[in-house]
Amino acid sequence: MLPYSDDFLLNLQANNYSPETIYNYERDLNVFNNFLDESGIEFEKIDKRTITYYKAYLVSHDRKTANLREQDNKQLDSRSINRMLSALRSYMRYLIDVDRPCPLPPEVVKLTKAGRKHPQVAELGDLVRLIESPSSLESNPKVALRNRVMLEVLFATGMRISELCNLNRSQIDDTGRIFITGKGRKQRFVYLTPRAKQYLEAYLSTRRDNCPALFIPYAGRNVAKPRRRISTNYLQERIKRYREKLRINVPTSAHSLRHGFATYLAERGANPVALQILLGHESLDTTTRYVHASDKYAEETHHRYHPLAEPSR
Repeated sequence: MLPYSDDFLLNLQANNYSPETIYNYERDLNVFNNFLDESGIEFEKIDKRTITYYKAYLVSHDRKTANLREQDNKQLDSRSINRMLSALRSYMRYLIDVDRPCPLPPEVVKLTKAGRKHPQVAELGDLVRLIESPSSLESNPKVALRNRVMLEVLFATGMRISELCNLNRSQIDDTGRIFITGKGRKQRFVYLTPRAKQYLEAYLSTRRDNCPALFIPYAGRNVAKPRRRISTNYLQERIKRYREKLRINVPTSAHSLRHGFATYLAERGANPVALQILLGHESLDTTTRYVHASDKYAEETHHRYHPLAEPSR
């Protein structure tokens, strides 16, 4: 156990961090703790060389998963590595703030260089096919309608998958406006399209339970499970299955629907600041990273606006 790590997590809780964020910090610190155990290094004796070895450990296939029980053979991307390094840095800053021994200044833990991937947002037609696919790919009518509505709401609002799965029925008013508490406890409104609202009303008309959760799992014979919610893992797995069945070759997830929401609104002239509010971003820079113009749109822009686009005579 890293010294005072429980106090660090308690401090996060006292400062109103979400349970999910606290869990992520705990998980990432456990990876570092496991690295120290395997290496036979005490926390009090870590140095710059230790941090270099830790970075190498994170990119290796010998790294163990956060639950410390099995190996994770999937290589971490630069964002995941930087998240773990940031967790370690935050923990070290906490030790210094509360006058506890810290063997290194937090600034020594430098983040890795994050490479930029080519933006991958499926064409609008493919996203629409994905959203509509539960109606044809699910054999259970109730499951088909519920899953269709979840995808409709994701793309209509641009909300995060965690925000969707945590929704209660009471958060939606008659106009289709939804009041949510997002990442970092930030509150905002998002809005259903008439199409999404229509499907949501159809879904709610099938509900005969008192569960406050908007999206619930079903037991046998379509009986709602009391006080249960759809998990993010379930929805991600279904989206992956739908994409494979539809042969959509661009990697597409629940997060891709959020990217697509931002991209296709921007292509139609949406104000970046308005998109920032809808997405719940603190920084406009974060929003601009979400707005990936499609290759097709970029090509059309090039042909339309290039000063030498006209053929020579």
